[in-house]
Amino acid sequence: MQAEPTKSELEILQILWHFGPSTVRFVNDQLNEQKRAVQYTSTLKLMQIMTEKGMLESDKSNMKHIYSPTIEEKKTKGFLLEKFVDTMYNGSSSSLMMQLLGNKKTSKQEIEEIRKILDTLENKQL
Repeated sequence: MQAEPTKSELEILQILWHFGPSTVRFVNDQLNEQKRAVQYTSTLKLMQIMTEKGMLESDKSNMKHIYSPTIEEKKTKGFLLEKFVDTMYNGSSSSLMMQLLGNKKTSKQEIEEIRKILDTLENKQL
């Protein structure tokens, strides 16, 4: 069963996926830099809870505990996206795409990238 991270847990996972195994101090500093003011003890507690849930593992072989994600970025984002599409767009990825493309000015480069993806998908189905 795929773990479903909360918003705060996802922020921590994003940091660990981007920077690799890290200390609580490093993660807390990144949260404070990127997002909002967060107390070190709050980050520590949340990372301990995430370890209990199986989302993180902790290497305690050194003086500093180093935390690593145990769930894959691509799988987790895919799971969350699928749930979002199911909930918000009744499972219709085309409705999501139409909404995305209609809400923002899409650059010519982005349109070309989307066209390449569509061509690749179409060729796989032939």
